[in-house]
Amino acid sequence: DVSPVEVVDALLARIERHNSALIAYLHVDAEGARSAAKAAEIEIASGGYRGPLHGIPVAYKDIFHVQGLPTPANSRLMEGYVAAADCTVANRLRQAGAICMGKLNTIEFASGSMEVLGDARNPWHTGRHPGGSSSGSGVALAACLVHGAMGSDTGGSIRIPASLCGVVGLKPTYGRISRFGILPLSWSLDHAGPMTRTVTDAAHMLQVIAGQDHNDPSAAARAVPDY
Repeated sequence: DVSPVEVVDALLARIERHNSALIAYLHVDAEGARSAAKAAEIEIASGGYRGPLHGIPVAYKDIFHVQGLPTPANSRLMEGYVAAADCTVANRLRQAGAICMGKLNTIEFASGSMEVLGDARNPWHTGRHPGGSSSGSGVALAACLVHGAMGSDTGGSIRIPASLCGVVGLKPTYGRISRFGILPLSWSLDHAGPMTRTVTDAAHMLQVIAGQDHNDPSAAARAVPDY
């Protein structure tokens, strides 16, 4: 009933209207999102539906590498860096048909401040903190600037912004999700996890991104259940 192109265009218009005040996104890939949406529309209409994430817009905390997009990690040290390949999470979401809208604000290297590119602001009250370090993920979801987002949690960095922004954030069991292609903070404590507006949406994202990965020896060699 609703085309992925319509959804992406509506989100881009909303981002254009609100992001300058909220600073949820550090980079918006409008051209890439529109192209992917058109491809998804054609594929779905021709009977090639891949599942519940096909044609659904997502975005990534700016420590996740997404091919062709910058990953400055909100730091001058990484300024100008463009990822040559997807992290495992982005690759799996792409294969599921999800559409990348861009990269989301975070504190520098997930353990610093947001002073370089600006502080993300809580959309419920812009004078309040949105929590960190997956700040942009929480803000973008709460402000309806994306449908699903990826965050990372070392000491609360998914759970805190989810709580402060009133959305769903899941810190999964260690090893449940590959961290290959995600800038590390602490190898033994980092977790990648989905952030969404409903628990059902989080389950759909986890279903796709969970599982063993030969590129990440810490990713558990366990079957993925039906979430």
